Amino acid sequence: MTDHSSKEKKVGILVAARAVLWSFLGIRNKDEAQADMARLTFTQVAVVAIIGAVLFVLSLVLLVNFVTR
Repeated sequence: MTDHSSKEKKVGILVAARAVLWSFLGIRNKDEAQADMARLTFTQVAVVAIIGAVLFVLSLVLLVNFVTR
C-alpha cells in the first residue's frame, strides 16, 4: 500500500518560494493560494518565509549602508 497524500505534499523548494514571494507582495489569486495550501507543508512555507525575510532585511541594510557612505 502506498500513501498518495504524502506524495502530493512533496513539491520543490521553488514552488514554495514562489508561493511565499507572491504572499509577501500580497497579490495572490484565491484559487492558486488554496492550491498551494493543499500542496505545501507548514515547514516548507516557514523555512522559505524565514529565509526570504532575512534576505529582505539584509538587502535593506546593505542598501542603507551604500546610500549613507
